[in-house]
Amino acid sequence: MNVQAGTPIVEMRSVGKAFAKPSGEPIPVLVDINLALHEGEIVGLLGRSGSGKSTLLRIAGGLIQPTSGAVFYRGQPLTAPAAGIAIVFQSFALFPWLTVLENVEVGLDALGLAPAEARRRAMAAIDLIGLDGFQTAYPRELSGGMRQRVGFARATVIEPVLLLMDEPFSALDVLTAETLRSDFIDLWIQRQLPTKSVLLVTHNIEEAVLMCDRIFVLSTNPGRLAAEVPVLLPHPRDRGDAEFRGIVDELYATLTSRMTEAIGAQGKIHGGLVQPLPAVSANRIAGFIETLVARPYEGRADLATIATALDLDVKDLFQVAEALHIMELAELSGGSIKLTAAGRVFAQSGTDDRKRLFGEHLLHFVPLVAHIRRVLLERENHLAPSVRFESELEDHLSSSDAEQTLRAVIGWGRYAELFTYDATTRAFSIP
Repeated sequence: MNVQAGTPIVEMRSVGKAFAKPSGEPIPVLVDINLALHEGEIVGLLGRSGSGKSTLLRIAGGLIQPTSGAVFYRGQPLTAPAAGIAIVFQSFALFPWLTVLENVEVGLDALGLAPAEARRRAMAAIDLIGLDGFQTAYPRELSGGMRQRVGFARATVIEPVLLLMDEPFSALDVLTAETLRSDFIDLWIQRQLPTKSVLLVTHNIEEAVLMCDRIFVLSTNPGRLAAEVPVLLPHPRDRGDAEFRGIVDELYATLTSRMTEAIGAQGKIHGGLVQPLPAVSANRIAGFIETLVARPYEGRADLATIATALDLDVKDLFQVAEALHIMELAELSGGSIKLTAAGRVFAQSGTDDRKRLFGEHLLHFVPLVAHIRRVLLERENHLAPSVRFESELEDHLSSSDAEQTLRAVIGWGRYAELFTYDATTRAFSIP
């Protein structure tokens, strides 16, 4: 669809958002966001977990107020949810005791329509989204894809000007997501939807290139707009097209560059003790190394290629890649990942030698692991409560990032046999 000039549907000017630490000190989540959505375009927000994508989406919908800056909807300040804005969430969020028709009609409650008009619009939305014949069914009778179609019908029945989509396909299996995504794009390019503009949050790079006219890449800690990538390809788009693959590769390279910059910067704060860590298991790390060292990769792969081969989205792929880069078992550069010499040794080693090497790299390159072990060794009973380390992390990280980081450290430390953790007493120990 062609983008039309004029007043943006929604505009953010120098928007920032911060949440409070336990001490009351603010933790910035988003900084200096300047973004405008115009009529006739789908705009994507792409970034790693923790980049603030969903927070930004909720600010665009008036569900969250920014700490700084201003948001405008059709030229007017947006200070609360406004008529003409609808959201499709990742979870289906249906009322299980209501039928499909009743769930869709819920979206019209605030409009004060006459019952006959509400029923007519709900039936039209159900028909449009491909659920005709299922209006009397209950959510428990529907597949995941059909339940998400109900979510789309409920969002579009109010005839929104702006449709916000927060990873709407991520909870679906690959084939169902592909079908629903294609159906949505068909409705969009045929102008069968009343919606004028769409803002899409996704972890899936190919999904972003398939759907969006522009893609904003967000960096992390705090979230910033690190790059804007236009997608000028006509619909329908072919994943195998050279231009399509070129944009995918560009996005992988941009995300890789921003991730390595963030890792380097975070490693300098308090000696790396408060560096956010991805909560990916040691077994998943080991499995990725084994895949990467084998044919056809022989120790090096383009991220886009290996993501497709392993059916990994950006979130899962970059969690593993980040962990490998931090521990210097692999290095990221220009959209590719390459095993280091230590990573190759790990792949060729037995279980005990793998654990020993993993532990050595944790102690050298993950300061929090070395810090926990040092505290345990200094104590006569070799015990320490997890809250002791949680408090240190929460002085610099959000509670969710602190929890995720501690969860990663617990799993990695256990695997390397550097310490144990009792979930009941919530305490670390060295037997």
